[in-house]
Amino acid sequence: MMRLSHSDTMPEDLRGAVIALGNFDGFHLGHQHVVAEAVQWAKREGRPAIVATFDPHPVRHFAPHVPPFRLTSLDQREELFAEAGADAMLVFDFGDGLAAMEAESFVRELLGAHLGAGGVVTGEDFTFGKGRGGNTQVLRDIGQSCGVEARAIGPVGAAGQTVSSSRIRDALKAGECDVAAELLTRPFTVRGTVIHGDKRGRELGYPTANIDMESYLRPRFGVYAVRGKVLSTGQELTGAANLGIRPQFDPPKELLEPHFFDFDGDLYGEVIDVSFYHFLRPEAKFDDLDALVAQIDRDCAKARSLLA
Repeated sequence: MMRLSHSDTMPEDLRGAVIALGNFDGFHLGHQHVVAEAVQWAKREGRPAIVATFDPHPVRHFAPHVPPFRLTSLDQREELFAEAGADAMLVFDFGDGLAAMEAESFVRELLGAHLGAGGVVTGEDFTFGKGRGGNTQVLRDIGQSCGVEARAIGPVGAAGQTVSSSRIRDALKAGECDVAAELLTRPFTVRGTVIHGDKRGRELGYPTANIDMESYLRPRFGVYAVRGKVLSTGQELTGAANLGIRPQFDPPKELLEPHFFDFDGDLYGEVIDVSFYHFLRPEAKFDDLDALVAQIDRDCAKARSLLA
C-alpha cells in the first residue's frame, strides 16, 4: 500500500478519493467503523479509498512533556489500514504549519485543492484547525462549497462503554488485557527491534528478547503471558514477559523483556511483535535470586497454561 505525506503532490489516480480522516491510533472498533464507511463509499462510486492519520500525534506537538501514550506505530497502522481495504495511507506530518492552519484553509486549500479529496469520513467528535476551530459541521459546510462531501460516524459501544483510545489506555494501565483486546478487536501489540541487554535473563536460565518501549503506552508494570512474531520469518512464539524497571537489579532500567518458550535462536536485531494476552502479576523485588527464579518458574507455567 502506498504511504504519502500531506505535503506530497497527490498522484492523479488518487485524486477524487474518499478519505477517512482521524488520528486512528490503535485503530480500534470505532475507528474501523469510520474507515469501513469510507471504503464502502469509495467502492460504490469507483473511487480510491485513503486513510489519513497524524504523526506525531497532535497532543505530542502541543504537550511534548506528557508520558508516552501511543497504541500503534505508523507501520502497524499502515498494515491495519491495508487489511481494512484502503488503497493508500496519508500521513499528516503534524508540526507548526498544521497547528497554525485555520479550519477553512484546512478544508478548502489542503483537503480540496491540494489533496483533491472527493469525500471525507470522520468520527462525530473530530475537530481540526487552529484552536480546534473546526468540527464536523464546519467540515460539511466548507466542504460543500469546494466539492468535498463530508460524513460523520457516531460512537461505537463495546464492553458496556463507548469505544475510545482513552478507554483502551486506561484498561492497559490497569492490566486489563482482555478489555483492551475487545475494544481493539485484537491484543495490544508492541513492535520493536531486539536489543542487547546485560544478559541477566540468560544467567537465570530464562533468556529474553529485550525491547525498548519508545513511544508506546506503558501498560501496568508486571509480568504478562504474551505471543510473539518474528517479522522477517513469520515465526510465531509464546512466552512470558516482564515489563518494567526490573527492581531486582541496579540500576533500574525500563524494558520489555519477553522470554519465549522452547526457543533457542538468535533474535538480536530482529523486529518482533509482542502481543499482551494476560496480566499475571505486578513487578516485585525478591529476597534473593533463587526466590526470583522460583517465581519465574511459576510465571512461565501459568503463561503456558493460559496460552495453551
